[in-house]
Order: sequence, then C-alpha cells, then structure tokens
Amino acid sequence: MAKILVTGGTGYIGSHTAVELHNAGYEVVIIDNLSNSNIKILSQLHAITGKWFDFHEIDLQDDRAVQEFAENHTDIDGIIHFAASKAVGESVEQPLKYYKNNFYGLINLLTSFNRKINFVFSSSCTVYGQPETLPVTEAAPVQKAESPYGNTKQIAEEILAETASVTPALNIIALRYFNPVGAHETALIGELPNGIPANLVPFITQSAIGKRGPITVYGDDYNTPDGSAIRDYIHVVDLAKAHVAAIKKLEGGNPNGNYDVFNIGTGKGSSVLEIIAAFEKVNGEKLEYKIGPRRAGDIVQIYGDVQKSNSELGWKASLDINEMMRSAWEWEKYIKANPF
Repeated sequence: MAKILVTGGTGYIGSHTAVELHNAGYEVVIIDNLSNSNIKILSQLHAITGKWFDFHEIDLQDDRAVQEFAENHTDIDGIIHFAASKAVGESVEQPLKYYKNNFYGLINLLTSFNRKINFVFSSSCTVYGQPETLPVTEAAPVQKAESPYGNTKQIAEEILAETASVTPALNIIALRYFNPVGAHETALIGELPNGIPANLVPFITQSAIGKRGPITVYGDDYNTPDGSAIRDYIHVVDLAKAHVAAIKKLEGGNPNGNYDVFNIGTGKGSSVLEIIAAFEKVNGEKLEYKIGPRRAGDIVQIYGDVQKSNSELGWKASLDINEMMRSAWEWEKYIKANPF
C-alpha cells in the first residue's frame, strides 16, 4: 500500500481527496496548520472511512519542522500539495501574505523531500488569466495574472517545472482546476470557510440558511449571455478523484516526462446567475441577491478543455450542477445542526 502525504488535508479539497485516496487503497498522512480548517474534520473523516488518519499539525513555512517530518517519514511515496492561501480578493488586499505562505511551503517541501517522489500540485485555471480563446487548453499561453493568488500559482508552476528539469527522481503533475463546489454524499465534509466566504457557493448556502444577508453578484455588465461572470464549476468529489488519477499516472510513468499539467473541470461554463437559479430549483429555496460592482481580480469568463485529462488520466467529471447545489445545501444544513 503506497503512502501519500496530503498537505492541507483537513481543508475542503484535501479532506475529500483523503477519502478518495483511502477508497483507492492508499495509506494517507495529513499535514495542516489548521489556519483555514478545523481539527474536527479528522472525526468526520473517521465517520466516513472508519479510519483515523495520521495527522501532523505543521506550518509548512517552518522549514525545520518540515525537514524533521521528512526525515521521520522516509516511507512516503507521494505528496499531494494543497496547503496554500487561496482567496482571490484577499490576495489583492494582502499580497505579501500570499507570496510568503504559498512559496515558502512549496519550497520547504521540495527541499525536505529531496529524493524519488511523486508530487501532485494543486494549481488553478487562474494561470490562464483571461484566456484569448475558450475552452482553454493546457497549451494556451499563461497570461499576466489578475491577482496575487493567481500569480503564486503561475510562479509555483515555474518553480516545479524548473526543479523537475534538474531532478529526474522528482515526478510532478500540476492540476489546473476550475471552481470546486459541492460536498461529500454523506454531508459529513464540505466547504467550511473561516469568516465570510470568499467563494460563491458557500455564501449562497450561508445566505439560504440565514447566516448571511443577500448575495452580491459582482457585476451584471460582463460580455456574457446574462451579464454575470462565467466559471467552470466542478464537484469536489470529482476533483478529489482526479488527484487519485494523477498519483496513479505518476506511479505508472508519464511518457510526457517528469513534469506535466492537466486541466480539471467539466468543460462547461455556468454564470453566477445560473448557479443561483440552479440552487433555487434543486433545493426549493428562494435566494435574495443584489447586483454589485465588479470585483478586483475577477475575470469575465473561463471554462476548460478537458480532453487531455479525460484521455491521459482516464478521468472524467460525472457529477452535474444540480448535484453540486444539492450536496452543498445538505452540508450547510448538517453544519447548522452539528456546529463545529
């Protein structure tokens, strides 16, 4: 049984990926500093899988702690690296926080695990900026980032590609994924932002449950069919399974070399207003929303070409917008009844 380290493993995507790795027969080790997650997620993971995952509370910016961890865990076969600051709006307001956290953690991991290892990096479609053509493929030029968050993903990919070019033992896949939403089918784990949500769907669910006021749609004057911004929304469980597929791909050897990138999405775009309408229809809940000004760092629209991930990773998204909205609402209701 291969052992996989999941950094940021008590976070939203990390926790779902830990479940899917377990389901696929892997042994999972989790690192998280709990800055944007909750230790109770470990109990939720146990409830889903029957397994208490090996957990270490470590800040990846602490180079000594990361080095000691690596020295004490020489049996780790692969790393899936999620741990990073991730809110576009916050990154515009606090760029140094994002450059410090997102680069130090990555560099400390690469330095400490300086041996043969499979490495999957949590990248983002933000590396494309506002693409010139849609759907955007992996061959599309990387545009100037619209936010410090996006810039950290661009530079991190450069760090990984350059490191891989001089480190044959290091096998890397960067997954450029789009907008993860939804929750596990058990409603025991889901997106749990600290404070006011920066992403659309958790704000929708918190508004619907009465925790927030009306939803703000940031801009209705974009050049899109209904004027609101368009994104490629992907169910978090589908996304988690893509990380398992990437690990398996690395284990089998990648004919494209020891560094590769894949888009992970549905290949379809949905507008903010369409997401609101889907939530209302599926869950029978009426949402209050208002139109606000465009938000700094946001792009007009993006959705991905996912043919490469479909063919080369053997992975394809299977859960639709309705299931995304249904599961997100079930998770929100669970949290209200079982507060963390």
